[in-house]
Amino acid sequence: MQKPGRLPGPFNEVQSETMNRIHRRQFLVSTAAAVSSAWIPPALAQLAGHYQGFPLSQLKDDPYIERVPIEGYRNAPVSAYEAFQDMKFGVRIHWGIYSIWNRGPESWPFLELSFAERQRYNDLYKSWNPARFDADAWMNIFAESGMKMFAFTSKHHEGFSMFDTRTRVRNRANWTAPGGPCIESCDLAYSIMETPFRRDVVKELCDAAHKRGIKIDLYFSHPDWYDADFRPYVVHPLQVPSSAQLMTARDLERTRRTYHGHPVIVPDPTDAEVARMMQRHRTQLVELLTNYGTIDMICLDMWLGPKVWPRLRATIMELRKIQPNVMLRNRGIGNYGDYFTPERAVPASQVGSDKPWFSIDPLGTDFSYEPDASKYKGTAWIVQTLIDTVAKGGGLMVGVGPSAMGEFHPEAIRQMKAAGAWLRVNGEAIYATRPRDGDNWAEGDTVRYTRSKDRRFVYAILTAWPGPQVVLKSVCPRTSSSVRLLGSDASLKWRFDADRGTTIILPDSLQQQSNRPCEYAWTLRIEPAHV
Repeated sequence: MQKPGRLPGPFNEVQSETMNRIHRRQFLVSTAAAVSSAWIPPALAQLAGHYQGFPLSQLKDDPYIERVPIEGYRNAPVSAYEAFQDMKFGVRIHWGIYSIWNRGPESWPFLELSFAERQRYNDLYKSWNPARFDADAWMNIFAESGMKMFAFTSKHHEGFSMFDTRTRVRNRANWTAPGGPCIESCDLAYSIMETPFRRDVVKELCDAAHKRGIKIDLYFSHPDWYDADFRPYVVHPLQVPSSAQLMTARDLERTRRTYHGHPVIVPDPTDAEVARMMQRHRTQLVELLTNYGTIDMICLDMWLGPKVWPRLRATIMELRKIQPNVMLRNRGIGNYGDYFTPERAVPASQVGSDKPWFSIDPLGTDFSYEPDASKYKGTAWIVQTLIDTVAKGGGLMVGVGPSAMGEFHPEAIRQMKAAGAWLRVNGEAIYATRPRDGDNWAEGDTVRYTRSKDRRFVYAILTAWPGPQVVLKSVCPRTSSSVRLLGSDASLKWRFDADRGTTIILPDSLQQQSNRPCEYAWTLRIEPAHV
C-alpha cells in the first residue's frame, strides 16, 4: 500500500513521516510556481468575448487544447445541431450515493469530510436499495412537464457508476488505514450493480425514454475521486508531488483553496496507472454509447490535464465512430464539443454562437435532492427563465434530484407539471423556434420574442399582462393578417403607426384573469411583414 504525505489541516489526524513532508514541500513549491506563472496563449489572450461561439472564460479552462480540431475530426452533423436547438426544455437529474446523506450539492461535500466519514461514504453503496425508483414514472412526469430531453448522472465526481459497467477499479484510497490514509489495491466496479438494488438505472431510464421519444443526455465526469489511478485531476482527494505538471494552473489554485493548503499527498501515478486510467475512462464512455441504444448527448464534466489530452482526444475520436450524431458537451474537450452550458445563469443578451447551448439551473437549492418544499423556485420561475433563454437563442434544463429512495419531491413535480400545462398552450412559441435577428429578442423587461424556423411567424411573449393594449415597436404585422393570442380563438385588432409601432388591442373579456388561456405569460402570434 502506498503511504501519502499526511499534512496538518482541518482533520486532526495522525501526522506523517519525514518523506511525506518532502512530498508536501514538493507539491506546495511546484503548485505555487505554476499558479503564479499561469500561461495563456497570446492569441487567446487577445480574444474578446467569444471564439467560435465559446465564452472566453471557457477557453481559459482548457489552454492546452487546440482551438481548431485536428484534421479528420468531425463534430456532430448539422442535423444533430438542429435537433438539439429544437428541444428547448429539459430536466437535469443528479442522483447517486451522495443522495443517501444529502448533505449539499451532489458529491462535492465529500471533499470536506473527515477521513473517517470519507471511508463511510465510500461504503454507502453496500446497503443502498432505492426501491421506489420507477423509470417509467419519471418519464411520465417529464412528458407531462413538456420536457423534450433529460440529462442523467451516469457517474459524478465521486466515481460511483449508476450503470452496469464491466470496468474495474484497481486502486482506491483507504482513508482509515493505520498510520493514515493510503492507496490500496482493490477489484470492484463500484457501481449500482454491486448494491442490494442490483438494477441498471441508466438502462431503465434509456428504455423508458426511447418509448416516449424523450431525448437522452448522459452526464459523465472526467475525473474520478474513488479510483486512485485518476489522481490528481481537478481537486482529486489524492494529490501528488507533480500535480503542477499534470493539472492546469486554475485547477491547482482550486485545489489549494479546497484543501486549505493541506492536501493529502501520495506518490505520482505510474505510467501503467495512467494508461489504466485512460483505458477505463474510454471503456466506460464506449459502454454508454454501445449498450443503451441511441444516445443524443453526452454531458462531459470537469477536466483532465495536458499530459493526457492526446489520449482523451483519441477517445473522443473513437466515440464519434460509435454514434456520429451524438452531441458532446465541451467540458474538457473544448471545440471538439458541440454544445455548452452556462450554469446557474442566463446570458444578459442574445448569444451569437455556432455552438448551441442550454442554461442549467436547479429548481431547488442544488441539483441534487431538496427536501424543503419552500425552497423550490416555482412554476413562474421555470416559465420566465425558459422564455428568456429561448429568446436569447438557448434552452433551459431545470435541475431536479430525487431522494435516496428514488422519488422526486411532490412540490417539484407540481411545479414542473404546471410548466407543462403552460407549454401545452404556448409551446408553439418555444419548441423548434429560433431567436430573431440582431437585438430584436426583447422589448423592455416584459416582452420576449421568438420566431418560427421558416420565419412565417414572430411570437411576442408577454411576461406580464399589459392591460387593454400592448405596443410593440420592433414588429409590423403583414397587411390584412391576423394577430392571435395562443390558446384563444379570438382574432385581435391591431394598427400600425410608423412612429409608435404596432398597437394590439386585448379585448375586455381577457382582462379577467380567469378568462385567459394560461398563467404566468401570454403569447401573441404575428405574421410579420419583415422578421
